[in-house]
Amino acid sequence: MTSTGCGSVFAQIDRNVLGPPGATRPSLTVHIGSRAVLLSLEESRAALYGPGRDAALGAAVWRQAVTEARREPGDGDGAGRLLVVWLVLPALYRNLHRILRLWRGVDRADLEAEAVLAVLAVLDAADPDGPDVGGCLIKEVVNRMWAYAKRVTREIPVVDIGAFAEARNATVPPEEQPRPPEGWEVHITPQPRRGGLYATLRFAEPRPRRDGSRTGARLPDLVFRARRHEEADLIGTLLLRPAGVQR
Repeated sequence: MTSTGCGSVFAQIDRNVLGPPGATRPSLTVHIGSRAVLLSLEESRAALYGPGRDAALGAAVWRQAVTEARREPGDGDGAGRLLVVWLVLPALYRNLHRILRLWRGVDRADLEAEAVLAVLAVLDAADPDGPDVGGCLIKEVVNRMWAYAKRVTREIPVVDIGAFAEARNATVPPEEQPRPPEGWEVHITPQPRRGGLYATLRFAEPRPRRDGSRTGARLPDLVFRARRHEEADLIGTLLLRPAGVQR
């Protein structure tokens, strides 16, 4: 049997079930055929996981423990349900450590708490008289532990949701936007119309003069003049100015 750290959820359950040293501990009376056997808590666990365990005795332990847990009143102290959780714990250690080795991002305390919740949830639907009720209980809990770990690893932790949303939706005013050290800015002011801005905007390079120079040589080499087709409607005003120049 592998023990967990003193601050773990499993360790707290151990302390709650066993109580302080020297305290009077509850016992479990199981029935094998017509024979009643009184077992201590340690003997009950040994019947399930000990090296010389008896299959018939182990089945009787599960049957009795699950039966008593399901008979508990809703306003009871939950000792019977906690006992079932305590009996299941040794069967969970192997998968617990495998999950923690496989996914470093899974928190151990959260995984142990999820395992305990899984035991309680599966217990509500367990059939004490069904075949291998203990094995079915453990298998379902282990499956839920793995499902929880896989789900957690797909989550993206966000420390401050408000700050994340604000940064994502923030817009930089035009006057604060970074400007290139050199180049040109194009500003188009559309005409007010319901259909919005639509038309073909053509950029043309003027023909060189006879002396080899070009008109508008102060503009970039690739763009010299913007014009529209003579028969096209006016769609707006285009302003071309050096980057960084105030309007």
